[in-house]
Amino acid sequence: MTVREFLETNQETLRLKLLGSEVGFDRKILEPSVNRPGLALSGFFTYFAYKRVQVIGNSEISFMQQLPPELAEDRLKEMCSWEIPCLVVARGRSIPAEWIKLINDCEIAVFQTTMVTMRFINMTTIRLEFFFAPTLLVHGCMVDVQGIGILIRGKSGSGKSESVIGLLQKGASLVADDAVRLRLIDEREVIGFAPEVTKSMIEIRGLGILNVSALFGVGSVRLNKRLDLIVDLVTGMETLDMERVGVESKSESVMGVEIARVELPVMPGRDVAGLIEIAALNYKLRAFGYNSAVEFDQRLLKKISNEQIG
Repeated sequence: MTVREFLETNQETLRLKLLGSEVGFDRKILEPSVNRPGLALSGFFTYFAYKRVQVIGNSEISFMQQLPPELAEDRLKEMCSWEIPCLVVARGRSIPAEWIKLINDCEIAVFQTTMVTMRFINMTTIRLEFFFAPTLLVHGCMVDVQGIGILIRGKSGSGKSESVIGLLQKGASLVADDAVRLRLIDEREVIGFAPEVTKSMIEIRGLGILNVSALFGVGSVRLNKRLDLIVDLVTGMETLDMERVGVESKSESVMGVEIARVELPVMPGRDVAGLIEIAALNYKLRAFGYNSAVEFDQRLLKKISNEQIG
């Protein structure tokens, strides 16, 4: 992530304001975290986390102001000799113009934020980790059905977008159509969202591109949703080998996270949208520990056992 991208995407949220000249915007932030360079300003550069955004607050500024001016400038020069991305001054504090010029001369941008230092560090770390998280682009549609994030996959023409329209009419929310971008968060959950160009848009053959929020209201669109369930729409001869009882739960690894998966046969006259909604409700039941197929299997075994005893 470049400093320019960092500023453009976070300027309002992190209350960033440029101090000095517009330099160093092409420098890269290589680690999704923030560093307070207190030890570096004291002259200790072992293990200096120079690849991160550097932030100084009251402590660092007060320490530097107590140093002789020449020594303070030498410490700043030495810190800037490392390839740090940028420097942020927290709490709305101002620093001497000589310091800003010295840092700018090293092609490093200086920003100011009115946020408290620790709050800035926490918020910036969260936003950087989200940006640096691994992503994957998959073909399919994603919807939020009663709180369950469902990725609908299938061959071209299998009716993915049409089933999404049916779900929207039942109160579901669209996350993405045709192309879904997945992001791995904390190596334990996968978040789905739409590419910027296709956000809130859906394509229906014969009707073209439709704006879902304009048709169904702003509540019919979600910016992102956790992926809970994958629904594969199956057509043709592939439906012959499908399991009918569903005792065994299927899953698929997506970016290292196991996601539940079901297969639904598609054929003329079937209410695919209604079946996907039932799949979401059934996923909820299984999440609470209830499995209809297992209960049926137990009933069957009990009946066989009673007949043998009789």
